[in-house]
Amino acid sequence: MRSFVLLSLWSLLSVQVFAQDLPVNPQLLKGSWHSSSWISAPGIAQRDYGVYHFRKTLNLSTKPSRYIIHISADNRYRLWVNGQPICSGPARGDLYNWNFETVDLAPYLQAGRNVLAVLVWNMGVYAPVAQVSNQTGLVVQGDTEAEKEVNTNTTWKVYTNKAYTPCSVDNGRRLRTYMVVGPGDHVKAADYPWNWEQLKYDDNSWPAAVSVTTPEPAGYGSDNLWTLVPRSIPLMEETPQRLQKVRRAQGITANDDFLSGNAPLTIPANKTVSILLDQSFNTAAYPELTVSKGAGSTVKMTYAEALFSNYKKGNRNEVEGREIMGNFDIFEPDGGELRSFRPLWFRTYRYLQLDITTGNEPLVINDLKGSYTGYPFVQKASFSSNDTSLKAIWDVGWRTARLCAGETYFDCPYYEQLQYEGDTRIQSLISLYVTGDDRLMRKAIHDFYCSRVPEGLTQGRYPSNRLQVIPPFSLYWVSMVYDYWMHRKDDAFIQQYFTAIRGVLDWYEKHIDQQKNMLGPMQWWGFTDWNNAFPGGTPDGATDGNSAIITMQYAYTLQQAAALFTAYGKQAEAQHYSQLAATLNKGTYALCFNASRNEMANTPLQNTFSQHAGIIAVLAGAIPESRQQAVLQRVLDDAALSQATFYYRFYLNLALKKAGMANRYYAQLKPWRDMLDMGLTTFAENPEPTRSDCHAWSASPNYDFLATICGIMPDKPGFAAVKIQPAMGELTTVSGTMPLPQGNITVTLKRTGSSGVAAEVTLPPGLSGRFVWNNSTVPLKEGKQNFLIKN
Repeated sequence: MRSFVLLSLWSLLSVQVFAQDLPVNPQLLKGSWHSSSWISAPGIAQRDYGVYHFRKTLNLSTKPSRYIIHISADNRYRLWVNGQPICSGPARGDLYNWNFETVDLAPYLQAGRNVLAVLVWNMGVYAPVAQVSNQTGLVVQGDTEAEKEVNTNTTWKVYTNKAYTPCSVDNGRRLRTYMVVGPGDHVKAADYPWNWEQLKYDDNSWPAAVSVTTPEPAGYGSDNLWTLVPRSIPLMEETPQRLQKVRRAQGITANDDFLSGNAPLTIPANKTVSILLDQSFNTAAYPELTVSKGAGSTVKMTYAEALFSNYKKGNRNEVEGREIMGNFDIFEPDGGELRSFRPLWFRTYRYLQLDITTGNEPLVINDLKGSYTGYPFVQKASFSSNDTSLKAIWDVGWRTARLCAGETYFDCPYYEQLQYEGDTRIQSLISLYVTGDDRLMRKAIHDFYCSRVPEGLTQGRYPSNRLQVIPPFSLYWVSMVYDYWMHRKDDAFIQQYFTAIRGVLDWYEKHIDQQKNMLGPMQWWGFTDWNNAFPGGTPDGATDGNSAIITMQYAYTLQQAAALFTAYGKQAEAQHYSQLAATLNKGTYALCFNASRNEMANTPLQNTFSQHAGIIAVLAGAIPESRQQAVLQRVLDDAALSQATFYYRFYLNLALKKAGMANRYYAQLKPWRDMLDMGLTTFAENPEPTRSDCHAWSASPNYDFLATICGIMPDKPGFAAVKIQPAMGELTTVSGTMPLPQGNITVTLKRTGSSGVAAEVTLPPGLSGRFVWNNSTVPLKEGKQNFLIKN
């Protein structure tokens, strides 16, 4: 496990984030942290909503060169040292895996008096569904005896902040949809302890913190409130981001100048005004509002991905006749100078509306900006082609993927911020191909492993404080382990999940209808896709029995598990999984394939048909190889089939590749072009009308441009060899770069004649493979190679 340090230089204009590995003192992972305590505020309801400020004075004889601490809190914290913000956390997990961050405070410390200041908040019953919690708490532990003075105990002081109350707690009702990201913040500046994080602040009147329990690392303790583990991912990025334009102003004249931070905007006394601002693209950020004067004012800040007309979105660029609806915060200035409001948690928005009512004193808006935040992915891949319109798809797809990646992967950043296997499998592959960074994928695999219910299934989303089981998503979790195995050499990591893989596959095996050799009735939520023909996303037969789609997804996953188990010497289980997959494929094909239509039905009744059934039948190998192309042609041509949405089109493309039809992919990009034409700056959850304007599963082109058009795929587990089989469709030139741990794979292609290609391929040291074009195969070796295939 790895921990990371954030070294930040913070000013009004810039934030720079640097991360480096920091070891944890091994002794801290071998037993209780008896030298520190979890602490809290006295006299509070420990599991209720509350915001708390903790301070510790630290006296040092000299400025240290190293001062490493470990810190965590419930629900969350933000740490300052001598007035400088250092880090936030903890990375979301569960009570069995409660993350702590490891940071080196030395760059921020000085000889003499220093102050550590930690803001801790507990959302209580208003907490996001993605937030697991026990009770309010803070823990700080020095790495060695040299840092023991910072250890949390009753020498720390704490202030209970009454300025905060939750607002915007009815988002789901107002928006008429499922929304579980937590409340907005209503802050009364008159009750806020301004400058509390600064060195010179006087905390003499603050009470002492109270001890809660002894901190326990994983594997220790017998009555744990939290079980601590080192954070395994880097700290989140924060980058300054300016709103771009005033789109509408009512009750006041406002232009774009005040958005620069250099031209304050004054709202006169006793006025009610509304100012609609446009970021110009969807973002996930901490909005930061700085105001002066304005005693008796109220500022409401509302955030939205799109504007609405009668709950419908339309073109995302249009403002006329549309209103904003969404999550909001409220700030009540107290008349002081340069009062800054920043919500406790980030907000997702393209549009931000200020609704301001002033009292008897004018309000001066000194500045309003954002601080973009998310997992610090670095784009290392590239893609270009003669079709320059694909660049917009690539760029918008990457923005979508980034907004859906924080301390976990998110299905969507606005409505849920929950990590689901169905989304996460696609997101993980995008991460591997575009950045080469596998840490968030590893965390996701482990998160779902820890989510398992007694029946053996993983939960459908995790971390989560509500139980939700989606059996098909448990299969996708197995596929995620398989994907990781194909892309990374990491035997110890992979093998720890074999017991859980067996549990998932065994659950399904117990539900087989032995007479039909298909899955029978199943409990929980058999979600497959949000298309119009599947009520609640559930295909025919998922609940009452004999779903062809889920039976063949099980067969598809059994084959992946068989390959995994074979590789690690578990031949008997692998053979059983292979035979079981073959039996299910044979039974499903016999009962559900309609030869006259050349299509796979959803159930043996053969009264409903879908693209999904044909897609997964090809992927599972239920369709004989000789018929696969004909079946997929029907999938593409028969408009009467219930249609796959953006999500399941990922599997459509996998099926096209398997059947030798990958060249059809380029022509399948119309849904993404349509979203761009509608003014979307991230890709949506579903075709219009859609709830979420940013949904990670729709960013799949950022994987497929490299894995399909450029054709870069692992040819052996651990990416020990590469297979490059381009599928350019109607494109004439293509270039792509994909990162691997040992270096980049670069492919440059140019069509020659009617069916030839001129290729330049560069492989990193130690990697070899093959290039496949039509019926020709060219061996590849490390380094650069150029060749021409004429057929």
